[in-house]
Amino acid sequence: MDFDYVIVGGGSAGSTLAARLSEDPNATVCLLEAGGRGDGILIRAPAAVVAMLPGHGRINNWAFETVPQPGLKGRRGYQPRGRVLGGSSAINAMLYIRGHRSDYDHWADLGNDGWDWASVLPYFRRAENNQRGGDDVHGDRGPLQVSDQKSPRPISHAFVEAAEQLQYRRRADFNTGETEGFGLYQVTQFHDPARNGERCSAAAAYLHPVMDRRPNLTVLTKAQARRIRFDGKRATGVVFRRSGVDETATARREVILCGGTFASPQLLQLSGVGRGDDLRRHGIEVVHDLPGVGQNLQDHLDFILAWSSKDTDNFGIGARATVDLMRHILQWRKDGTGMFATPYAEGAGFLRTDRSLAAPDVQLHFVISVVDDHARKLHLGHGFSCHVCALHPHSRGEVFLQSADPAAAPGIDPRFLSDERDLRTLIAGARITRDILMTEPMAKYRHRELFGVRDGMSDAQWEDHIRSRADTIYHPVGTCRMGVDETAVVDPELRVRGLDGLRVVDASVMPTLTGGNTNAPTIMIAEKAADLIRGERAA
Repeated sequence: MDFDYVIVGGGSAGSTLAARLSEDPNATVCLLEAGGRGDGILIRAPAAVVAMLPGHGRINNWAFETVPQPGLKGRRGYQPRGRVLGGSSAINAMLYIRGHRSDYDHWADLGNDGWDWASVLPYFRRAENNQRGGDDVHGDRGPLQVSDQKSPRPISHAFVEAAEQLQYRRRADFNTGETEGFGLYQVTQFHDPARNGERCSAAAAYLHPVMDRRPNLTVLTKAQARRIRFDGKRATGVVFRRSGVDETATARREVILCGGTFASPQLLQLSGVGRGDDLRRHGIEVVHDLPGVGQNLQDHLDFILAWSSKDTDNFGIGARATVDLMRHILQWRKDGTGMFATPYAEGAGFLRTDRSLAAPDVQLHFVISVVDDHARKLHLGHGFSCHVCALHPHSRGEVFLQSADPAAAPGIDPRFLSDERDLRTLIAGARITRDILMTEPMAKYRHRELFGVRDGMSDAQWEDHIRSRADTIYHPVGTCRMGVDETAVVDPELRVRGLDGLRVVDASVMPTLTGGNTNAPTIMIAEKAADLIRGERAA
């Protein structure tokens, strides 16, 4: 099978890039995805994410684990990743957050010309079809539907009022380049009448509408990449396995990795690109010694505060909750509204733990249910949770090969809390968050505080709680870092340094984490990459 472009991974970046590159009828594009089509009801129905995210049965989910984390008392962290067209945008909370303008200006300051806020904003706008309409910062003609929440619960409004009571500002739009304040998240959810209330994954936005109609676009699902083929220093194709048989897709122009922060460095390493000594240890012939592959792993560590509640207008577990759930399912099927349309994380907060900071260093996700261990531990009754996440971690980890078997999971070591500054940020953020949740607007919703958190805790007690329960909020980046120095993996045009015909286009190229959820930035990266590959520039 010969193509101009072979794209590995049909997640947020791969779906976007495959659709954009195949707009040229003279270019042939092959997209390889290890999972399925990503158009089932569990994906389309927002609240059904609770069936996929915990990883039971690995439904549309790789359900990776980290190596034991000394900073988390030796616990293994959980790392869900989408295994389906749409990738993690098919199993996430749908939150549309771009981050702070300074995140991108910092990328440019590191030498990545063309990645400052002003330069990437046109690509955010190109991607977006915002329910509120278009303006200088928002788009209204793009494939990705961005919607106001269909039926946010009263408790989420109370959370915003609680923050206002402590003099935090209310913010209606978190995507202007400024984020500080409290409000409700916008979500990647259909707002057109035909599919109102359904999840708008990257595949639903970009790929599903065209994949069966463009003769120059070949999408192969259940096809897991095994290695990149090289002719000297040039990538010429990808060997993949489908139905137990190895096949090869040849690329006349480029091989483009869109596997994400774990799979892209893993495939490079399996193909002989990485730190030479590590590859030889697994019996892999070194094609190109590139020590930065798999390094620079960053992720948002998250700590949860939670209460049980006598309020039943939220998600719960029990006989009454089951009856209510059936009613909400019927409402969602009728008109796309109701609690089954929820992203769960309805309330948003971005704050500074130190007023001298130029931008928020903590993000809050207010959730209309009790969340414990990624919803893998369930609690009877009703309640609410608030996630506290440190936005700009100093800790750095790595992704490495545990085996030369392409079917084996990668080794994932975020080294959470290896830098004490991250712990101090989380303690400060947790204290502020609890103060917000203890205000009068939340009083009627609070019943019993969970997990042993209580008044008057010392820093040492907060540290013990955080090390005992904190884990990722699913934003790993950085393992194929973009840069201009010798340890960068890709250059600012996302070409793998020292090789020809090979790029990486996904969250792994981010040199530093953005100050928020990473799905919208990943789609932006793919939009910009399409122009880099085509030699164009957004107006």
